[in-house]
Amino acid sequence: MEWLTVLPPLLAIVVVIWKKEVIMALLLAVFSSEFLLVLQKSEHSNVLFYAFISFIERIISVFSLPSNTRLLIFSLLIGTLLAYLRNSGGVSALVERLINKGVAKSRRQVGSVTFFTGLVIFIESNLSVLTAGILSRGLFDKFKMSRARLAFMIDSTSAPVCILILLNGWGAYVLGLLNNYELGQTSTSILWGTIPLNFYAIIVLLIVFYTVVADKVYGPMKQAEKELNKLSDDPALQEELVKPTKARFMLIPLATMILSMFFFMYWTGNGDFTQGSGGTSVLYATVLACVVAYFLLYFSKRYTHQELVDVGFNGMSELLPLVTIVLFSLTLGASLKELGTGVFIAGVVGDYLPLVFIVPMLFLAGAVISFSTGTSWGTFAILIPIGVPLIQTLGLPPSLVIAAILGGGVFGDHCSPISDTTCISAIASGCNLLEHVKTQLPYSLFAGALTLVCYTIVSIIMVGV
Repeated sequence: MEWLTVLPPLLAIVVVIWKKEVIMALLLAVFSSEFLLVLQKSEHSNVLFYAFISFIERIISVFSLPSNTRLLIFSLLIGTLLAYLRNSGGVSALVERLINKGVAKSRRQVGSVTFFTGLVIFIESNLSVLTAGILSRGLFDKFKMSRARLAFMIDSTSAPVCILILLNGWGAYVLGLLNNYELGQTSTSILWGTIPLNFYAIIVLLIVFYTVVADKVYGPMKQAEKELNKLSDDPALQEELVKPTKARFMLIPLATMILSMFFFMYWTGNGDFTQGSGGTSVLYATVLACVVAYFLLYFSKRYTHQELVDVGFNGMSELLPLVTIVLFSLTLGASLKELGTGVFIAGVVGDYLPLVFIVPMLFLAGAVISFSTGTSWGTFAILIPIGVPLIQTLGLPPSLVIAAILGGGVFGDHCSPISDTTCISAIASGCNLLEHVKTQLPYSLFAGALTLVCYTIVSIIMVGV
């Protein structure tokens, strides 16, 4: 019966492809997962009724975890911040200034600004996505570059950079998992050794770099850009074209968010950036940025208090569908964890493999688990306890095994429609979530296929046949 644990995520994927409706897919997946859990316990004769009750309680239980509540509040507040920046005229003013200064006078330069911003802000993935997205939206519109391309670029830069540089919460989290084991060398040296072997993260960053330099897109994203050029009068494209005022209306709140994020990471980590809470810090930083943006607009005398309240709530309402998706994604992740979906997938992939295929299959298992559950950190938590005993008993290179697991986790962070990073990327870029997933998936699959080849070749060299 264990194979039934993969049905809920499969159901979600089928419904999304069939009906193009994410919320319905998530609801059905959560209900089916709760149904299977009730069925497993075999305590009730009326399984449907108790599955329905369990379904409701599972959604409510999401808010019992402070980290989940912070993420949902943060997602709503981003709508307020974006609305303030848009209505201030600061975005239009900054776009105008960057073009006039020659910093962004071509599509390649605009792409470079976005890519560089994502690389520099490696302290937290959501902050990287947010900053690059907010900064670049107006520029992409000005040069008729699709929001799907922007979503792909910021999504495919944030997590790979965080997992490669490691001077952040990602590195601290993985270190915490590794510190539970005796591996013959320090956890820190193993983790630093994963950097040149984390092929998926490196390949994805190279693909983004190629997209910037060549100014070319392929597959569904190319079609999205063609449609964009046909629909130049689409109101959505005029979103940022508010009359320019002063660039400071955008730059000051954005700088507040970035700088305060560093402060709050330092503060929540008791003086250690790597120990700081990314979720807590990004929420505090966003609240502070909203407050600063509010007072800038209020003291400019262009808006009354009530008008600013209305602008803020209107911004929240624009993101309510995506925030609902984040809520149901968290619900599904919690339900699948209890059901044991990730552990079952890892067990199936890891059984009866030749030695040389263990590392490629660990990457594949990580990709499948992270895509199915929408969480990279959850994938690390499942697979590292499976991978480490393989290192200890079979003598596999520790950094190679851990790098494959980390890369597999990041894969799902990119292209799973139930990943919070995917949702935040869609929010930050102003792109439809399904369009973002559809246009980015071919790039991620291509990078994943190359990564499998790389791990196979490196395993042959380092492990032997």
